[in-house]
Amino acid sequence: MTDAVSTSETGPVSEVLVEVDSGILTITINRPAQRNAMTRAAAELIAEALIRLDAEPDLRVGILTGNGGTFCAGMDLKRFQLGERPVVEGRGFGGLVQAPPRKPLIAAVEGWALGGGFELVLASDLVVAGEGAKFGLPEVKRGLAARAGGIFRAPRALPQAIALEMLLTGEPITAATAHGYGLINRVVADGTAATVAREIAATIAANAPLAVQASKALALESRTWTDAEAFERQSAYTDPVFASDDAVEGPRAFTERRAPQWTGR
Repeated sequence: MTDAVSTSETGPVSEVLVEVDSGILTITINRPAQRNAMTRAAAELIAEALIRLDAEPDLRVGILTGNGGTFCAGMDLKRFQLGERPVVEGRGFGGLVQAPPRKPLIAAVEGWALGGGFELVLASDLVVAGEGAKFGLPEVKRGLAARAGGIFRAPRALPQAIALEMLLTGEPITAATAHGYGLINRVVADGTAATVAREIAATIAANAPLAVQASKALALESRTWTDAEAFERQSAYTDPVFASDDAVEGPRAFTERRAPQWTGR
């Protein structure tokens, strides 16, 4: 694996920080001096963290954020000129865009989310943004294209005309504008996006894990199905939920007026 640490006056500094607390896994891109521009090493660490999120039963939800007031300014263009690509085989840019986790992932955005950084946002399930955040796909200004999902995900998440304007002009939109188009769940005071994202994550983590994961999978995969197809095909997702131990525990806890004890089985 690519070396994922740099050296500072106080010792090695990881390009990605991972923290686990109360079932929530927080991934922080940690290259603030480079506006958290993505490197191969950082992408590999994010991929490792997302694999861990899906693999460990006690982890219920993930948060992706950036250190130092910027989410991610896209790929590191200096490294790109040297031939480096911040891509993980089978998982794409940032170790995320081609293989989002089965469990919910919340993007907590401060400052700029540009290019691949915005594509990381588009690959997430929920978005909390500081009011000063900006989102853009400036690839055309660099002779490139938003091929880490931006070209097709932006028109799904935004009105087509707005998405095309972003793709063709390379100009960004504000958090308020993005919220108005339904891209963002919450616009919050600058500096509080991660805190609010954690509050939402805690609410999700308190719910039955099998039900949460099935709901996410079916909601995303059924986007192109007709209603008839969805009713016919949803049993593959929902039958295991209704047959689970948690489906017994939930109603029982409700009637006994206590917090449920989920087992994920």
